[in-house]
Amino acid sequence: MAANSLKSICFPQLKTTNQSISQRSSSRVSLCYKPPMATLQTATKAGISETFSRLKQQGKVALIPYITAGDPDLSTTAEALKVLDSCGSDIIELGVPYSDPLADGPVIQAAATRSLSRGADFDKIIGMLKEVIPQLSCPVGLFTYYNPILKRGVEEFMTTLKDTGINGLIVPDVPLEETEMLRKEATKNNIELVLLTTPTTPSDRMKEIVEAAEGFIYLVSTVGVTGTRTSVSDKVQSLLHEIKGETNKAVAVGFGISKPEQVKQVAEWGADGVIVGSAMVKILGEAKTPEEGLKELEKFTKTLKSALV
Repeated sequence: MAANSLKSICFPQLKTTNQSISQRSSSRVSLCYKPPMATLQTATKAGISETFSRLKQQGKVALIPYITAGDPDLSTTAEALKVLDSCGSDIIELGVPYSDPLADGPVIQAAATRSLSRGADFDKIIGMLKEVIPQLSCPVGLFTYYNPILKRGVEEFMTTLKDTGINGLIVPDVPLEETEMLRKEATKNNIELVLLTTPTTPSDRMKEIVEAAEGFIYLVSTVGVTGTRTSVSDKVQSLLHEIKGETNKAVAVGFGISKPEQVKQVAEWGADGVIVGSAMVKILGEAKTPEEGLKELEKFTKTLKSALV
C-alpha cells in the first residue's frame, strides 16, 4: 500500500535449536504452564468477540500479550504461548516476522530480524501453531503485514488460518478502503479482522473503522511506532469515550503499554482490553537462555494480570 495511506493507520519508522517442542516442554514443568486438559483438544474454543463478551459480563478487562514468532526460536515461541495462556492471558497476539515492519519500534524490529535470520517463515510458524493451538484455552490473533498475505493469496491465507485454529487477524498497514477482500474471506473462514484507529484518525474515518472492525477495535495509544513509554497519554481516555459513543464493540488499547500501573490506568479509563507487546518481546529476546526468558515472562505476565484483578 502507499506510504501516505499507511500514515493514517500506523507510522513509519525511522539460533534455531534442534530440540523438539515436546523435549522442551518436559524440561519446563516448573513454569506456570500446566498440561492441558484433554477436553481442550476437541472442545470448540471461544472466539475473540465471545471472549470479550464473557469478560464484560464478569466485569473484567482482557489481558492481550504480544510476542514475535521465532524469537529466539520457534520451540521457545511454542512454550511461551503455553506460559502466556496458563498465566491468565485472555487473548494472545502473535506477530509474524517481516522484513519491513513499518508500525513496529526497535524492540520488535530487532526480534523480527533475529527470527528471520534463524529461518522462521510463515509455513514453519503455521506448523508450530497447528501443534500448540489445540493445547491453549484462549484464542490467538495473528499480526502480519499485507504483502505476505497478497503473496500467498488472500483466499489461501485465510483458509490456512482457519485450518490452523487461529481466531483473529490484525494487518496494520492495510487502509480501510482496501479491506473489502480481506473482510470477505475472513468472514467466510470465521476469522475476526481487527482494525486499528489512532490519535490522529479523523472522527469520520474512525466511525467507518469502528463499523467495519470485528473481534475488537485496536486503539493505538500514541503517535509513533510500538515500544515502551514512561506514561500513557491522557488523550487515550477521551478517545475511548469517543469510540464507545459509536459502538458496543470491545476496544483494546495498545502501543506503549509496558507496566502494571499503565495496564491498570488504561483499564480504569474504560478499555475492554490492554495489549502489551514490546516489554514481552524484550524479555524473550534479551534473556541469556530461552529457559530464563520463559521464567521471566511468567513472572511479568502474572504482575500484569494482577493489575487487572
